[in-house]
Amino acid sequence: MTRDLHAARDLAARLAVRAGRLQLERRDTLVMGAPKAHANDVVSDVDIASERLIVDAIVATWPGDEIQAEEGNGRPGASGWSWVIDPLDGTRNYVSRTGPWSVCVALYHGDQPRMAVVHDPAADETFTAVDGGGAFLNGEPIAASSGPPLGEALIGVSFQPNPRTKERAGRVVRELLPLSGDIRRVPAALNLVYLAAGRLDGGLALDTKLWDIAAGALIAREAGVVLGGHGADYSTELTIGAAPALWDSFAERVRAVA
Repeated sequence: MTRDLHAARDLAARLAVRAGRLQLERRDTLVMGAPKAHANDVVSDVDIASERLIVDAIVATWPGDEIQAEEGNGRPGASGWSWVIDPLDGTRNYVSRTGPWSVCVALYHGDQPRMAVVHDPAADETFTAVDGGGAFLNGEPIAASSGPPLGEALIGVSFQPNPRTKERAGRVVRELLPLSGDIRRVPAALNLVYLAAGRLDGGLALDTKLWDIAAGALIAREAGVVLGGHGADYSTELTIGAAPALWDSFAERVRAVA
């Protein structure tokens, strides 16, 4: 089955912007739900409303598609196309007002990502990509950084805040902080699109879910970021990204401790 990926991108971008607007409007009145997997895995009624907004519109347009969504609105499909949705990546930042968050929508055909949108509501920035078509920020092309030496590089770190992963992330930070220019902790999707825009030179994400990285990874790849994990392919357990000139030295250090 063919699919107009540009039409899918345009719809996903409109929905992400609508969800982001909802998140800004309802931030002062949000209601927290019970933690999910652990005490730091928080969710609000705004996460759920944002997901419903996106899923309802996609199902109305492509009712045969599979939906993989963080907050429980997933559904099977038979078309071969699958939408991977994180309605609010960075809920802890959103709730506590301590940092950025994003709305993430990716479209897969089989196991291949074909279209991606990551929208930052607070900054009004929308990152997009279609497979083979490059990466864009608010409609303008973006590209990975030139890749300074590791000692000058700005590195993004993302991880799930459960006890086991925090211990693992601590080992990585202890290794990288003395060797790099500096480190920033950001949600996984923004980590990847900041790599795509050349704002970060290298980045890694530990123990994520597919919806955390699906959209950002395609945008990063289309911008020329090198991606991998323990091997050539990135995974939810370990995603590494870097500008091409930085890849070898950075990936070697991360793999040694991650």
